[in-house]
Amino acid sequence: MKLTIQTFNHVSYLWDDEKAAALGNDEVALLIYRSNILGADLRITNYGGGNTSCKTIEKDPLTGKEVEVMWVKGSGGDIGTLTKAGLAGLYVDKLRSLEGIYGGIEHEDEMVGLFNHCIYDLDSKAPSIDTPLHAFLPFKHIDHLHPDAAIAIAASKDGEKITQELFEGQIAWVPWQRPGFDLGLQLRDALEANPGIRGIMLGGHGLFTWGDTAYECYINSLEVIEKASAYLEANYGKKRPVFGGEKVKALEPAQRKDQAAKIAPLLRGLASSYNRMVGTFNDSETVLQFINSHDLDKLAPLGTSCPDHFLRTKIAPLVLDIPADQDLSDLTTLKGHIEKLFARYREGYKGYYEKHKRSNSPAIRDPNPVIILWPGVGMFSYAKDKQTSRVASEFYINAINVMRGAEAVSEYVSLPLQEAFDIEYWLLEEAKLQRMPKEKALSRKVALITGSAGGIGKAIADKFAAEGACVVISDIDEENIANARKDFGKDIAIAVKLDVLDNDTIAQAYKEACLAFGGVDIIVNCAGLAISKSLADTTEADWDLLNDVLVKGQFKVSQVGVAVMRVQGMGGDIINIASKNALVSGPNNVGYGTAKAAQIHMSRLLAAELGPDKIRVNVVNPDAVIEGSKIWEGKWAEGRAKAYGVTVEELPAYYAKRTLMNEIISTKDLANGVFAFVGGLLPKSTGNILNVDGGVAAAFVR
Repeated sequence: MKLTIQTFNHVSYLWDDEKAAALGNDEVALLIYRSNILGADLRITNYGGGNTSCKTIEKDPLTGKEVEVMWVKGSGGDIGTLTKAGLAGLYVDKLRSLEGIYGGIEHEDEMVGLFNHCIYDLDSKAPSIDTPLHAFLPFKHIDHLHPDAAIAIAASKDGEKITQELFEGQIAWVPWQRPGFDLGLQLRDALEANPGIRGIMLGGHGLFTWGDTAYECYINSLEVIEKASAYLEANYGKKRPVFGGEKVKALEPAQRKDQAAKIAPLLRGLASSYNRMVGTFNDSETVLQFINSHDLDKLAPLGTSCPDHFLRTKIAPLVLDIPADQDLSDLTTLKGHIEKLFARYREGYKGYYEKHKRSNSPAIRDPNPVIILWPGVGMFSYAKDKQTSRVASEFYINAINVMRGAEAVSEYVSLPLQEAFDIEYWLLEEAKLQRMPKEKALSRKVALITGSAGGIGKAIADKFAAEGACVVISDIDEENIANARKDFGKDIAIAVKLDVLDNDTIAQAYKEACLAFGGVDIIVNCAGLAISKSLADTTEADWDLLNDVLVKGQFKVSQVGVAVMRVQGMGGDIINIASKNALVSGPNNVGYGTAKAAQIHMSRLLAAELGPDKIRVNVVNPDAVIEGSKIWEGKWAEGRAKAYGVTVEELPAYYAKRTLMNEIISTKDLANGVFAFVGGLLPKSTGNILNVDGGVAAAFVR
């Protein structure tokens, strides 16, 4: 195939000759490299979508003979993050020989199990349903991608004609069919009927391209996608305004985010009626162009076309029929209206299930919407975790791009509802869902932790993240929270400045939590400071600072957080980090000890008040957590050492010896104590105090 090097305007050319050269002639390594750079551009393929392959000559470990082996992305993988462990390595001749026992399309699912008998590499990832699509094409390197531009043509009423004319017969057309063995045979037939072509368009689905080398395959893919993209670009607005033009005026960016943050907890609560969900908000220009258009009402109910889009975003979105500038200061009346919209959506989904289910279909799944559109404001997506909700958002943006392109050059055609149902409730998809690992204890939960840039708060954030939670790292020091944020993945945490005495930063922290994750489930009041002085030496300023930060700060952060939890209607947890000093009388500690005692009693009062809301309020009392704790820096350690007649260096041993267990307490011990309350084993416990102090008899609560 002759390569035409060009400047790409619609896709990113990411091939690095030096990196590729460093891989030498390792075709599998080059496959992984090509896959990763293709997956880095969402215009080329969506997360988890598409698959890539290469064929190599290997030595059969049993016969010693040379055999052809196909390396292809395995089931459930993502080409952008693909590694060798994500590949399936299979004998090509064995895969092709399965044609001899193929019983026809009604036996499609049975063939997947037979792929395992063709495995060459015993460390292979489970082969996917797309495996035969690569096996029956003879090319050394193959890309199956889901570029928006190609699917726009593939999902248009005149897609076959456009493909023929645009690519001058160099791209063949295969009508829509679910992936499987039969589709692999159809690709082979299309190639035989059109020798010399450079690719195949799958109706409503995606694109196949290939090459003799990894680089030729990469360039071929980019050139085809670039040509399709340029064609769409030239037609936008040509016959009519994009999506029929603007019907609703978008709010200004700051207003959009204000409105989204206020309503997100309500939407999250309603979307979580079956299972708790985590949210994502998106108000990109692509989203706004669609949701504000005249064509929204026509196109949104049609659903998506590409199977990957559909599986992630459900049959159709829920559209909110409320003004963008709706007054959200009191959600009481509005909640009733939106509840009716959700009820209508759920009933519609149940009707869709009942009408199209087969005798062996899996039970109906969560009928709540995944995608919620609010004209003038933006798009909300809800799923089991942040990554999944973010990816659902990205997939719907892919779908928007497809609808925009198809409408520009022809007319958008979605999947027939029965076909859509058969994909959504495909037994192979159900089996994949059943193989998913068990969710972690804090999966689907969002936690805001004050004072979490270091010390006990950071240890709690680490523990929560390890247990599956999304965490809002907050602290008064922006540099420290930025550094702390680096320890977490992009879908795990956000970092926000929060001064517990400043109403604006508290409100902003919760706003950002609602925009990033949809709301808050756990509040940990950990921000604090310590001053150790005698009664005579304690100043009024010392007293005010301790009581303001520890008591008023806990009150203010809890007050705003509870308002969010009540809107969600899913209960929640407040954990207040107090101290052994709240229960034990000691020298030189009048200001700190009094404030800590007030924290505990406030917790009891809140537990009594918030119980009907299913919001639990509990206390964890640390003592002498020196390792990694900022409180022990500077004068506090000096003050405590002076009070006990030891040196600062002797404090850890001193504190350990005075405990019943003779143990030094770490920040991880405290994090585990907090987790004990929120990890799922104590859902009916509130108003409790847990001492994590190695055993200090004087601090026994009862």
